[in-house]
Amino acid sequence: MSTPTLRVQGLHAGYGKAEVLHGIDLVAAPGSIITVIGPNGAGKSTLLNALMGVLTSTGLIEYEGESIVRLPLEERVMLGIALVPEKRELFGTMSVEDNLVLGAFRQVRLGNPKWREQIDVVFELFPRLKERRTQEAGTLSGGERQMLAVGRALMSRPSLLMLDEPSLGLAPLIVKEIFHTIDALRKTGVTTLLVEQNARAALETADYGYVLEMGEIALQGPASELATDPRVIGTYLGASRKRD
Repeated sequence: MSTPTLRVQGLHAGYGKAEVLHGIDLVAAPGSIITVIGPNGAGKSTLLNALMGVLTSTGLIEYEGESIVRLPLEERVMLGIALVPEKRELFGTMSVEDNLVLGAFRQVRLGNPKWREQIDVVFELFPRLKERRTQEAGTLSGGERQMLAVGRALMSRPSLLMLDEPSLGLAPLIVKEIFHTIDALRKTGVTTLLVEQNARAALETADYGYVLEMGEIALQGPASELATDPRVIGTYLGASRKRD
């Protein structure tokens, strides 16, 4: 059995004395798409920030078989972990291509002479970015900014890509496009941890899912099974569930 890309056991994290996560267990197999769904305030973003090293935490966090719980954010990035935050945090006055080049910082530091080839991979995933490669990031649409944020993270060639609410604030057609691209990430071999409020789209895309409520895992299982679980349907998918 292959070593999981990510294994979390008994993870506790929060802000100051306010604990938000109460003993989270989670596993992500190499090349898989794992989703964490749940209501606002459940602790989804806190989970990603703890895994990234933005927040201090206790418990076990193993990345590719090695503990990283004591490593700072910068070292986790260099190991191959990338986070696309909810606010995207692009450089609005810089071009699309320049934003992507900044994302290659890890590959440059690692001395990879072919780091620029990753731009072609990103443009293949997001043809619209190629069309707008010289355009300022601040002038892009919401969907295009999200594509750029994901593309910039992919420039580091991560083994683990974490996405925080990638569909937030986007029109339904753009949401479909974003999730189609997330599904296409399987071909790149990257392991994806997807945090989403759009439970329907997340479960239709992911291999395995976790339902996070009040800082604890309430349910977990193959995404296709969670999508038919009466508790998930009643709370997150609505009484009648239709596939798009």
